[in-house]
Amino acid sequence: MNVTVVVPSPVGPWGVVGDDAVISRILMPNERPRASRVTTVPAAVARGASQLGEYFAGRRRTFDLPLDETVGTEFQRAVWAALTAIPYGATATYADVARDIGRPRAARAVGGANHANPWPIVVPCHRVVATTGLGGYGGGLDAKRFLLGLERA
Repeated sequence: MNVTVVVPSPVGPWGVVGDDAVISRILMPNERPRASRVTTVPAAVARGASQLGEYFAGRRRTFDLPLDETVGTEFQRAVWAALTAIPYGATATYADVARDIGRPRAARAVGGANHANPWPIVVPCHRVVATTGLGGYGGGLDAKRFLLGLERA
């Protein structure tokens, strides 16, 4: 059974969804996460909520969480793996990520994979920008600006 724990942030509440074994999703504030009514929070969810809270407090730069590896296409998983290589405080363009995964003409598809990322922040899709500016973000541009500002990118 998936359980959701809500983690507050300056841009609104985020949700960590999962069970004892894995984190299945991170919900953005615009997805209106609601905490599950449970007496015991599953281990992976508790760990995810704790690490996300540390990130928002400026005390965490990397994550060590069990993510549900059964989601996404092969292409999406390649993009998500490339995103985890973008260091805290840095950015990359969609074209950079496409080149990094050996698909230099797939910048638009990288954008689609970014949008499908089930674990924002943990898999840092907010660090991907357009060559002409900020680019988009599923959680809204204010949230993206906040996250990049938090990391001082």
